[in-house]
Amino acid sequence: MIILDLINKIIWAVAISFILLNSIYYSLKLKFPQFSIKNIIKSLKKSKEKATISPKDTLVMALSSKIGVGALAGIAISIHFGGLGTIFWIWVSTFFLSIITYIENALSIIYKEKDGKYQKSGPSYYIKKGLNNKTLSIVYGIIILITYIFFFLPIQNNTITSLTNSIYSTDKIIISLVVTILSGIIIVKGIKTISNICNKLFPIMMIIFIIIGTIIAIENIDIIPSLLTRIIQEAVNKNAISGGVFYTIILALQKSIFANESGVGTSAIISGTTENKDYKLQGNIGIIQTYFINFIIITITALIIGTSNYQDINIINGIELTKEAFSYHLGHFGEIMLLIILLLFSFSTIITIYYYGESSLKFLTKKRGSITLLKIVTIISLFIGGIINPGTIWSLIDISLGILTIINMYAIYKLKDIIISKLKK
Repeated sequence: MIILDLINKIIWAVAISFILLNSIYYSLKLKFPQFSIKNIIKSLKKSKEKATISPKDTLVMALSSKIGVGALAGIAISIHFGGLGTIFWIWVSTFFLSIITYIENALSIIYKEKDGKYQKSGPSYYIKKGLNNKTLSIVYGIIILITYIFFFLPIQNNTITSLTNSIYSTDKIIISLVVTILSGIIIVKGIKTISNICNKLFPIMMIIFIIIGTIIAIENIDIIPSLLTRIIQEAVNKNAISGGVFYTIILALQKSIFANESGVGTSAIISGTTENKDYKLQGNIGIIQTYFINFIIITITALIIGTSNYQDINIINGIELTKEAFSYHLGHFGEIMLLIILLLFSFSTIITIYYYGESSLKFLTKKRGSITLLKIVTIISLFIGGIINPGTIWSLIDISLGILTIINMYAIYKLKDIIISKLKK
């Protein structure tokens, strides 16, 4: 674990450096599109146009895949190890990460391909077609496949089973089996069904989460000013938790990327499914999803935890801390509501994450039967994930996400001429 931790820190130091450099470069070159609120709102209105899979559908799918364990457990881990100051740096990081998601989504439209009656795209496609680098595109595709099918899916189910077991003492095998069966039914149906399910689940889970967050905020309105003061003070405190300001910033960016996946390239995989041909519109969809996750979802989670007595709690998945916060505010009812929210979040995340794997496999091979095999492997991986110890998986997720980010950032920089020529018009 010590070796994995060292590798993780080195990889993320490189990844975050690339993100910051690309963000600054493209913000200046493209005249800060992440601050063009008028164009962003206009794109949101246009995204509702009818299509087999519309830009709005890709927004909902992207949010469904990202607002899961990362928003509830990942942020809890961030606060536990880096303090409340990490939330401030997550807010700041939004403006750097949103321009990256803007570019990823735009590139997905520029380099997308037909996939039967649907579309497909992603970093593998713009690395291969834009950079003419088949080897690197294959490496990226393989890492995406492994990361999301063997690491991300298991941790979603593991968090569900851990929380359910801690509340109701239900056998983890039974919980994992139920989640696996429900997810498997949707996965077998394909991309259109995944899109439809996400469209139905997303409004429900958002309304529940935002209502609970609002209730807790109102009940704790008198301490919120002091909470905001603590967030800012801990953000710039040189002794912040365990490593100073630099450690806090790195941890904040890492968990922010874990929650919204900006820079990793997965947004481009989802965006590539739309029939939309307007790459600026699709780019703005990326900005919207980054703002929504960082400024609304993560802030609500931070508020719920920050206004509770969250110190001195032993955590493994991070969800333990979130559970204690919900219990602190709402008692046993809060634990039940967290379980419902987590089930909705994680379920939509699971079925969308599967599509990342399917898209990557389609890029890697056209052999008949490969998708069927992937579905079987996914279901097995999902079930096993619910009953294993998650410690090593968290480390492997961090490392693999860092590697994917480095590859994607390299590709985005190398494609600077095409990006500027297309998006500066």
